[in-house]
Amino acid sequence: MDITPYVDSLRRDLLAAAEAGGEEARQVAERLSYALDASARLALMEAISQAAAEISTELPQGGVDVRLAGRELDFVVEVAPIAPAPPAPPAPPRPEEAEEGDLARITLRIPESIKTRAEEKANASGQSLNTWLVSVIRAATSDHAINVDIDLSSIPFFGRDPFKGGNRGNRRMTGWL
Repeated sequence: MDITPYVDSLRRDLLAAAEAGGEEARQVAERLSYALDASARLALMEAISQAAAEISTELPQGGVDVRLAGRELDFVVEVAPIAPAPPAPPAPPRPEEAEEGDLARITLRIPESIKTRAEEKANASGQSLNTWLVSVIRAATSDHAINVDIDLSSIPFFGRDPFKGGNRGNRRMTGWL
């Protein structure tokens, strides 16, 4: 911040006030204004430094410093590092999870290719494999689940056969809705 315009403004005001006293008063005021230049700058710097200190006391963290660089003032704002937001609390358990009680551990043996596909589905839904499997089993064992077994052998497939070359008698889809 360049304070020269403010010191010049004080000088102009002093000279304007001295005009009422005549030419001799004006000359004295002009000589005094140059002599007071350093004092005026120092007074302005002290006032600005005091303002920065008051602002710093009002800030919850960090502060404002005033530094002299040549004939200019530089303001340095120190901001405390922002703490990372605390992690969100875990979502409350769904009612059916709360009613299920203790957890049980099981061993599931499945082909590696099915495990890989299950992991891909779990990742796509943003869940771990275990969480995804629990949700699939929960849906399949729900009182409202519908077991579907559809024979698709009478439907012609044009282009790529989703059953990969199986004979028409083996085209079945099964699962839960």
